[in-house]
Amino acid sequence: MNKYLLLLTTSLAPVATVFAQGAPDAINITRPDMKGTARFMSMGGAFGALGGDLSSLSQNPAGIGVYRSGDIGFTLNLDCQNASATSQGVKSSVDQTKFLLNNIGAVLTMRLQNDMFPNINFGFTYNKAASFNRQYAGQVPTLNNSLSNYIAEIANGSGLQVADMEPSDSYDPWNSNTPWLPLLAYKGWLIESSGAGDNTQWYGQWDEGTSGSGSFNVTEKGSVDEYNIAVGGNIANVVYWGMDFGITNLDYTQFSRWGETLDNAYLSNGQEAYVGNAVWDLNNYYNVNGTGFNYKLGVILKPVQELRIGFAFHTPTWYNLRETYSGSIEYQYDNEKPDGVDTNDGTPGYNEVDFRTPWKVMASVAGVIGNNFILSFDYEWQGYNKMKYSEPGTYGGGGWGPDYWDPDWYPYYSAAPKTRAYPDASDPYYGVNDDINYYLKSTNTFRLGAEYRVTPSFSLRAGYSNVSSPVKADVRHDREIIYTGGTRPQYRFDNSTNYYTCGFGYRYQQFYIDMAYVYKHVNSTYHAYTPDVDYDNKVVYTSPQSKLSLNDSQIVLTAGFRF
Repeated sequence: MNKYLLLLTTSLAPVATVFAQGAPDAINITRPDMKGTARFMSMGGAFGALGGDLSSLSQNPAGIGVYRSGDIGFTLNLDCQNASATSQGVKSSVDQTKFLLNNIGAVLTMRLQNDMFPNINFGFTYNKAASFNRQYAGQVPTLNNSLSNYIAEIANGSGLQVADMEPSDSYDPWNSNTPWLPLLAYKGWLIESSGAGDNTQWYGQWDEGTSGSGSFNVTEKGSVDEYNIAVGGNIANVVYWGMDFGITNLDYTQFSRWGETLDNAYLSNGQEAYVGNAVWDLNNYYNVNGTGFNYKLGVILKPVQELRIGFAFHTPTWYNLRETYSGSIEYQYDNEKPDGVDTNDGTPGYNEVDFRTPWKVMASVAGVIGNNFILSFDYEWQGYNKMKYSEPGTYGGGGWGPDYWDPDWYPYYSAAPKTRAYPDASDPYYGVNDDINYYLKSTNTFRLGAEYRVTPSFSLRAGYSNVSSPVKADVRHDREIIYTGGTRPQYRFDNSTNYYTCGFGYRYQQFYIDMAYVYKHVNSTYHAYTPDVDYDNKVVYTSPQSKLSLNDSQIVLTAGFRF
């Protein structure tokens, strides 16, 4: 047997419990983004101590208290994306362009004719909190192993027998405790067994003499749309306060494919084993959508005219989500007709779950020099390792309700047996929450922005922002086994994200127009499946992977009217 199989057998020890979503899914739907008005984006999003902008309702709601007059505006965004994937010296590139509505909203000011409390303001905005649109594709020219062998070891680690894969008059394997990934691979002839009963051993298509190449493509779509209802005011023009109630709609879709072309592969048609050529693709569809709510509270202090200090606190967004998923294998083997197989015989699966996003805390400071120059700095902290899945109705805060769990649905998520023990085997969400805490960490975001007023009507702006990766270094550097959801073994983890911004603004009486250019860059790594890691967290065998360079160039336009 291939040495890799023996090592995987050791590292993927079996446990009895199935688990829910993979931690990479939680990262995908909470990835930070910079979206808002052109002025906000051109200054790197460093508006926590400034306010007076429609985007400030989503960041530091105390910014609504800075307003001295009403405001209505909208923002459009042209997003030009490039994604390149490089593996073993071979580079592939994908481009796409999207047109987005970033922001639209209004602020109304009520004057109180009181020196201590001059005004109270009310605002409503729609803000695109994040865009998930992304495409990337690539090739791995030379494979060292096959996904089929990895799946075979999932079957071995799970203690699966042939009877677990075959239906009978009273048994449907798709609605059993059989993990969907090995079952799909079995139906698609990617894995085969020898022995019987407790002595069953599963094998993939790769062994001595096998060679081949891999390819992949991933398309992500969707967004997080936030609707903000805010109220705020000021105290003696020194203390500005605000609070915001946010309602969010999340919609994320991923189409993914991993394909292999193998020579001298070890194949079987269920009747005989032979060595031949194999070409196959594993295709997956995953969608998660739902509605959530959050609360934000902020304050801005202006002890002197030249200084602004801001603080803001964001609760998590509590979501109720619905997931829909399906997988398929299309294959062509020597001596066999091309064919394919679908999960659950072509019927998509679904699941409902509550999800809690990270907490967020922000501190900001801005200096105003004369009437011409503003320099602003923001720091933001988010606790990604505290995200949580839970049963519907608890919004990430409750325990496990035994009356709800239908185990027929959860085997979809058993992508691999766990090496870390479960203290609570009755909770199918414990596994993914444990992974979130084990893989992820808090993030630090730094934003710097500047504005120079050239004339009373015309201003120039620039900014920079850096968002640290929410993923621990050992995870990003392949020193941990990664457990993913269902029939989707692939994943990617981003490094830090950088934004470079500039723009200008023009005012004419009560009208204003702002433009911004925003360049976003992030490096990442695509993995076809998890690398093999021993108990000392040392890499035993790498998985097929590709270095990703993700680049966005955005042109943003805001038009508005002050009244």
